[in-house]
Parts: sequence; structure tokens; C-alpha cells
Amino acid sequence: MAVPKRKTGKARKNKRRSNVWKLEAPAFVKCPRCGEYKRPHRLCAACGYYNGREVVKVED
Repeated sequence: MAVPKRKTGKARKNKRRSNVWKLEAPAFVKCPRCGEYKRPHRLCAACGYYNGREVVKVED
């Protein structure tokens, strides 16, 4: 039977698993109306527009 010769240490185990949990930085796109950076497919916080129409009124 295939049995491990020695116990796998915590450091070795964690080194092996370290690449699985890397987070990616969120993508940003420029708002076509005001030019501020925003998340794609989200409402622009600066001008309140999404997909060419005003969704939220933003006070200046």
C-alpha cells in the first residue's frame, strides 16, 4: 500500500496551497459620461449613470 514515509509539515503543506487562494485586483473601466473609473457593469458613483441613462441623482 502507498503510505507516506513521514508526516507532511505545516510549512510544506501551506507552501503547496499558497497559489490556490491568490486574489485578483478588481478591473476598472472609465465611465463614458464623466471619465471616472468604475467597476464594469456597475453604476457610476460619480455621475449616477448606467448604460447611458440616469439611475441615481447625484448631488454635487
